[in-house]
Amino acid sequence: MTAAAAPRRHPSTAHVVFGGAWYASRPGETVLDTLLRQGVDAPYSCRKGTCLVCMMRCASGTPSPAAQEPLSQTLRAQGYVLACQFVPKADVEIASPDEAATFVPAEIVSNTPLAPTVRRLRLRPSQAFSYQPGQFLNLRAPNGHTRSYSLASLPQRDPDLELHIRRMENGVVSGWVFEQAQPGDRVEISGPFGRNFYVPGRPDQPMLMIGTGTGLAPLVGILRDALRRGHKAPIRLYHGTRHQEALYLDGVLREVANRQPNLRYFGCVSGDRGAKRLRQGRANALAFADLASLAGWRVFLSGNPQMVHATRKSAYLAGAALADIHADPFDLRDLRRHPRP
Repeated sequence: MTAAAAPRRHPSTAHVVFGGAWYASRPGETVLDTLLRQGVDAPYSCRKGTCLVCMMRCASGTPSPAAQEPLSQTLRAQGYVLACQFVPKADVEIASPDEAATFVPAEIVSNTPLAPTVRRLRLRPSQAFSYQPGQFLNLRAPNGHTRSYSLASLPQRDPDLELHIRRMENGVVSGWVFEQAQPGDRVEISGPFGRNFYVPGRPDQPMLMIGTGTGLAPLVGILRDALRRGHKAPIRLYHGTRHQEALYLDGVLREVANRQPNLRYFGCVSGDRGAKRLRQGRANALAFADLASLAGWRVFLSGNPQMVHATRKSAYLAGAALADIHADPFDLRDLRRHPRP
C-alpha cells in the first residue's frame, strides 16, 4: 500500500485505502458502502453497476471480476472498477479516476422545454464522441454532481448530442438544467456506456419498444437508427406516463408513424381518464394485451426500473429469447428525502 501505515486490524477484516485514510470494511460490503458508511463523499448514483458514476481506479490490490464486468477492455486494463460492485477480499487502495482520461468538456448548444417537467439538452463535445443511439453518457454539471442520461440523437444525422432530462424532486443536476443551464455553458461528459442499441442484420425481425417517462429518449435513438438502416419488420412503440402532458413527443411520433407503414406508436396514460387518442393503462400491460406471443421478437425496454425488470420477465415468458431482450432501467439515486445543497 502506498498510503499511510496500516492500522491494527482483525485478520478477517479487509480495509479500503482512499485519500491516504484506511477504512475497515464489513464482510460482504462493497467498497462504495464502506466509504459511504464512514462519511466519505464518494460519487454514486444507481448502486447497481448500471450508471458507472462510481467508477474508480484500483491502485493496489486485486479487482473482482464483478467490479470490472461492465467496463471496456481498455478501462479494465488500467485498473478501473465500479465501487458499488467491488467486494474486497483483502486490503485494496482505491483512487479517484484520471479525470482527463474519463471526462471530456462539452458545451451546451441549446436547452429547450419539451414538457413542463422535461428539457431537451443538446451538447457539443470538444472532441470526437463515438456512440450508438440508445447508449447513455455521464454528465457532470458545474456544481460537481454527475448523473446518467440516454442519447436520443443519431450520430449520422445530428451534429450534437441530444439528452432528455426530467426534473427530479431535489435533483441537483436536473435542478441545475432547469434553473441555470444556458447555451454556452460548459459541462463534462464521459462514455458512452450501455448495450441497449440497435444491431443491424435482422431487418425482418419485429421489434417491441416500451418506455416510461424520459425512458423514451434511448428508444427514440434506437428507432431512428432502425429506420435509417431500413428495418422492414413491424415496430411497435409504447410510451407510458401517468399524465397526458408528460407524453412529450406524442405529436412528433404520431407524424413519424404516419410516414412509416411498419411503425405503430401508442401514447399510454395511467392517470388521466378520457384523454383523446391515447390508450388508458400502463404501457407494458397494454403491449402484452395487444401481443399474445413475442416469439421471434426483439424487445427494447427503458425507464422505471420496476417496470423494466417486470417486463423483461414477462417478455421472456411470452416467448422472447433472452438475447433479444435489451433493457435500460433508470436506476436513480433517491433524492426525495435529501434537500438540494
